[in-house]
Amino acid sequence: MPPSSHSSPDQSYRNRSQNFVEPIPYWLRRPLGKASELSSVQRIIKQRQIHTICEEGRCPNRGECYAQKTATFLLMGPTCTRSCAFCQVDKGHAPMPLDPEEPQKVAEAVQILGLRYVVLTSVARDDLADAGSGWFVATMDAIRHLNPETQIEVLTADFWGGQGGGNPQALQYQRIATVVKAQPACYNHNVETVQRLQASVRRGAKYERSLDVLRIVKQLDPRIPTKSGLMLGHGETEAEIIETLTDLREAGCDRITLGQYMRPSLEHLPVQKYWTPEEFEHLGAIATDMGFAQVRSGPLVRSSYHAGE
Repeated sequence: MPPSSHSSPDQSYRNRSQNFVEPIPYWLRRPLGKASELSSVQRIIKQRQIHTICEEGRCPNRGECYAQKTATFLLMGPTCTRSCAFCQVDKGHAPMPLDPEEPQKVAEAVQILGLRYVVLTSVARDDLADAGSGWFVATMDAIRHLNPETQIEVLTADFWGGQGGGNPQALQYQRIATVVKAQPACYNHNVETVQRLQASVRRGAKYERSLDVLRIVKQLDPRIPTKSGLMLGHGETEAEIIETLTDLREAGCDRITLGQYMRPSLEHLPVQKYWTPEEFEHLGAIATDMGFAQVRSGPLVRSSYHAGE
C-alpha cells in the first residue's frame, strides 16, 4: 500500500528492504519487437557514436517505436550532471565534452532510418554555460536541413543549471526562449512524480521549477503544445496524482503521459506499487475529463510513447 501522507519519502523507502525485488506483474512483460528493426537502429547509432534514450534507458517500447519510424535521441553524451534516483542514465562522474559533429550525425541517422517524428532529449548539462539549450537548436537545424518533413519534439531539462552566472530565473527564461524560437512540434518537460516525493526521486530538480518551464513556453508561444509525464509507483496516492494533473493544467500543459516506474537495478529506488492497467485507464479518463488534449496512460507508457500521433 502507498505510505500515508504523514510519512516522509525517505522513511517510506527505508521501510522496505533495498534488496527486496517484487515480482514484475504479467502486464509489464512484453516482447521487445522484431530483432531486425532493433539491430538496424542499434547499428546506425553505434556507427555514429550517438545515443538514444530508447537504448540508454532500456525502454520496453523501443521495438514498437522503431517500427513506427519514431525514435528519441539523447544529446550531449550519455552522462548526466544530476543524480535522480530512478533514472537508468549514467551519472556520478564528469560528463563528456560535446561532440561538435553530433548534430550532423543525428540528422544523418534520421535520414537513413527514414524517421517521420523525432524526439530530442538530453542529459542535464549543468556544466555548460547555456545548460545545453543552444545544442537543441543546432541539432534541430541539422535535422531540418536533411529532413525537412520530419517533425521534432523536444524533451528538455529545466535549464536551471549552467555556468552562465546571473539571475537563475532570467537565465532559465532565456534558455527556454532559445528552444521555443526554433519552433519544436511539441515542448515536453516531465515533472516525473508528485510534489511530496520530488526530493527523493528527482535530486537536483524542483516541482515548481518544472511547472515554470511549461508556463514559460506558453508565455513565449501559446501555439506550441506542451507536454509532461509522471512515473507511478513511488508511493504516490491517487489524490496526489490528481493534484499534480491539476497543477499541470493550470501551468498550461496540453498533453500528459502516465506510466509505471520500473526499477532499473538494486541501486535505484524500489517500486512501492505496481499500478494495474485498470487503474491507469481510470487515471487516463480523469486526465481527459480535466481537459488534456492528448492522454497516454498505461503501465508501459513512457514520455515519447506514440509521440508522433
